[in-house]
Amino acid sequence: MKTIRFYADENLPRAIIEELRRLDYDVLTSYEAQQANKSISDENVLKFAQERSKIIITLNRDDFVSLHQQGEAHSGIIICKDDRDYKGQAQVIDEFILPGRSLFARQANSD
Repeated sequence: MKTIRFYADENLPRAIIEELRRLDYDVLTSYEAQQANKSISDENVLKFAQERSKIIITLNRDDFVSLHQQGEAHSGIIICKDDRDYKGQAQVIDEFILPGRSLFARQANSD
């Protein structure tokens, strides 16, 4: 298992999650964490992930970029595109995450 740990919010397609797991990443979903369908604010989603030292992975660009710019603490944020090439997006993430590269205070995008 790779040392990078993700927390997938409820809008991330299952196919991306499955491909990241196939690539040997630890991915916890909001459904598995019993945090889905509860109208939890994005700020609290980010806090939940940060408290567990997990990088949030989402499609929700505007809100999570805003939280980052406001200085909200986080363990990293990866924003995927609304694109049906789920396998390709997971592979871009895998290629982006190099040993020793920090995702703190960065916004990563798979374009």
